[in-house]
Amino acid sequence: MAIVNLQDVTYKYPLTEEPAIRNIHLQVEEGEFVAIVGPNGAGKSTLCYTLSGFIPHFFKGELNGTVEIAGVETQKSSLDEWVLNVGLAFQNPFNQISGSKFTVYEEIAFGLENIGVPRGEMKARVEAAMAMTAISDLADRSPYSLSGGQQQRVALTSILVMEPKVLVLDEPTSQMDPIGTREVFQVIKEMSARGMTVILVEHKIEWIAEFADRVIALHNGEILLEGTPGEVLTSPLLPERGFGISRYTSVARTASGQGLWPGDRRLPITLQEAVDGFARDRK
Repeated sequence: MAIVNLQDVTYKYPLTEEPAIRNIHLQVEEGEFVAIVGPNGAGKSTLCYTLSGFIPHFFKGELNGTVEIAGVETQKSSLDEWVLNVGLAFQNPFNQISGSKFTVYEEIAFGLENIGVPRGEMKARVEAAMAMTAISDLADRSPYSLSGGQQQRVALTSILVMEPKVLVLDEPTSQMDPIGTREVFQVIKEMSARGMTVILVEHKIEWIAEFADRVIALHNGEILLEGTPGEVLTSPLLPERGFGISRYTSVARTASGQGLWPGDRRLPITLQEAVDGFARDRK
């Protein structure tokens, strides 16, 4: 049974005429790593807010359909109950720092304090989470003294330490360099392998191709495509609808039109796929 179940979900923000998302049907299995892609205004962040319970418990507006996670419907629960099952990391980490703690260690422990986790267990969970995201050396630093990439790691760690059943991430690597991005994707994949369900909004197509189990393409608030990374991220519909695509997919598509990439061969998404594909024709 799917841990995430959305049936015919449509949401419209207050004082707006058009829904931000509409007719969303989505099921996600436990431990699955699903990536959501789409151009600006596609409804990606709104879908994250819906999954995390901020819609309808914080953003009011008009929500129709069924949003169910771990057998509980969002409209039949409170936000404080919902967040025990679902964790959300925002695109801007500054918005997630509480402002009430002096050190990174205290910031990460803040959520556990609020739900009354015993001190010994809290200490063990905080230290394990910080080790996993490679920020143990930041423990005594002020959250406000960190770079944007470091703050994103702290925000992610503060969610991971809560051990939610579903992790919702809205562009968690937007301020990170390639090395930091790979490290974070590896952490997310490891959490998925341990049984945590991950739903990720991200523009970094090559990383999605390497790590995600499934990709959903949103366009104008609706699901346009759904399938494996190879199926969705190489679809000709994406550039036609304003999606960003991998440079390697673009190059191979052009080469295909010139007879330099076989038409029956799947287009590449990553550098390695492109290298392997072109190398095959040189042997």
